[in-house]
Amino acid sequence: MPRLILASTSRYRAELLGRLRLTFDIAGPEVDETPLPGEFPATLSRRLAAAKADAIACREHDAWVIGSDQVADIEGRVLGKPGDRGRAIDQLAAMSGRTVHFHTSLCLQHGDGRRLRALDTTTVRFRTLGNDEIARYIDAEQPFDCAGSFKCEGLGISLFKTIQSRDPTALVGLPLIATARLLREAGFPVP
Repeated sequence: MPRLILASTSRYRAELLGRLRLTFDIAGPEVDETPLPGEFPATLSRRLAAAKADAIACREHDAWVIGSDQVADIEGRVLGKPGDRGRAIDQLAAMSGRTVHFHTSLCLQHGDGRRLRALDTTTVRFRTLGNDEIARYIDAEQPFDCAGSFKCEGLGISLFKTIQSRDPTALVGLPLIATARLLREAGFPVP
């Protein structure tokens, strides 16, 4: 079986990929995640997923490398990972009562240059959230390393009115339906 490397230090992505019961290594890509001027959120997500895969594949010539990136999009504006409590509160307040699109891109790249790609867009409609609700949620889960300032696999689900998605794992950070499909195309036995 070919070697597989996850180009990510995200524990969420590693946990998701582990569900497919394949052996894989983890490598942290050194990628600048700053959006380019005028770059659309979905384009940013695709570019960063490819850059992460490429950063590792260029030095691991005998392996397939998974790069993934998620960008939250509120009316064309990129919301990154908040990093701290104040920014997380601001993000959730901005999303309160609104619809937000989460673009999760996937790039499976071999060291020889072969590349397979996918994009999943999940649409989340947030409930109207009060300041106390936002603060309680942020203090409970501290989602400072999550695009959009929530963990949908935990208490964050209570913030939503609806979720529209082709793949429930995409919102966590790695669309496993697309990942499994691309891995099969690359020759991995899934399942």
